[in-house]
Amino acid sequence: MAQLDLRRKLSVLADAAKYDASCASSGTSRRDSSGGRGIGSTEGMGICHAYTPDGRCVSLLKILLTNFCIYDCAYCINRASSNVERARFSVDEVVRLTLEFYRRNYIEGLFLSSGIIRSGDYTMEQLVRVARTLREEHDFRGYIHLKLIPEADPKLVEEAGLYADRLSANIELPRDEALQRLAPQKDVAVIKKAMGQVRLKVEAARPEKRDRAKPPRFAPAGQSTQLIVGADGAPDTEILQRSASLYGGYGLRRVYYSAFSPIPDSSAVLPLQKPPLMREHRLYQADWLMRFYGFSAPEIGEAATDGMLDLAVDPKLAWALNRRELFPVDVNTAAREMLLRVPGLGVKSVDRIVSIRRYRTLRLEDVARLCRGVDKVRPFITALDWTPGGLTDAADLRARLAPDRAPEQLSLF
Repeated sequence: MAQLDLRRKLSVLADAAKYDASCASSGTSRRDSSGGRGIGSTEGMGICHAYTPDGRCVSLLKILLTNFCIYDCAYCINRASSNVERARFSVDEVVRLTLEFYRRNYIEGLFLSSGIIRSGDYTMEQLVRVARTLREEHDFRGYIHLKLIPEADPKLVEEAGLYADRLSANIELPRDEALQRLAPQKDVAVIKKAMGQVRLKVEAARPEKRDRAKPPRFAPAGQSTQLIVGADGAPDTEILQRSASLYGGYGLRRVYYSAFSPIPDSSAVLPLQKPPLMREHRLYQADWLMRFYGFSAPEIGEAATDGMLDLAVDPKLAWALNRRELFPVDVNTAAREMLLRVPGLGVKSVDRIVSIRRYRTLRLEDVARLCRGVDKVRPFITALDWTPGGLTDAADLRARLAPDRAPEQLSLF
């Protein structure tokens, strides 16, 4: 095979990495080089933009170590039987790219994954070498996210967590039988075992107040995973149930959802068309409700039709329209947990309402100042000077609150 220059490798391996959505840089410990020590910081072609919970946008160099792979997963563009152009970085090349991109202020960290080469142990060892070289030889203090190879020796997984801020092992498909069918070389039990090991190590690294000596840091930003949407026929309710079990069982920071995209020369068992991107968006909104708004997966599924979330309205509004007997709620007396279920009220808005109502009785105009828009809120609340009357039970309420037209995917052509 002809030797590729570094620029061409970057083009191939950055493009190959775009299918992995589980990329974010939130939740890690604070490290920086402002004191004159080291290089890089966790603050503030191959560059992806990730968003932290406080709204900051950070840039990461997102690449594969290689897109060679001995596995033949039907849904993967880099599978062994694919005829895509192949490339491979050396450990030194990834280190060099990371440092040079950082010095030019292009990135604030690294997201590194890889196809399986030779074996899981060999591949994981290469990924760990990159992180170890950056940390120990160059004192790099920026963010590092490593993709786990679940089949690798547990000692390599443990070492990865000592250098990386976040680790991730992708479950890939909501249904175990689909993973066995479409990715026969992968074992969901092995993936879960690796995720369980990470959870135990993360929990062991949390110091107790009475501890004088802090335990070694281990993946301070936790772990995440990814589910492919639309490849195996699983409905949204089943996907959300899988996510809920992953959050509860493995203490994940995030579950990422990636809409299946048809690939060249794909297997006949895969769908011919990709699902609407709005479906992916609704799953993220539902996931947010489970993590920050106190909703359970079955509750969100109450408003689903044949297991699918409503694409025209967001999941919280769909739930509220389905449970109108619980509304309206009084913003001056309702519990915080119930206010979080009011369409149009976010966590910050609810916290402000709860804080302010201790000193004064809220009117509708007060609520309007505390949220982005009061039109969606109005049918579901009462205030000192407002009651919705029959609006809450109006037959056409959904039509009033739904967008004027269905969401449409934009095209460049």
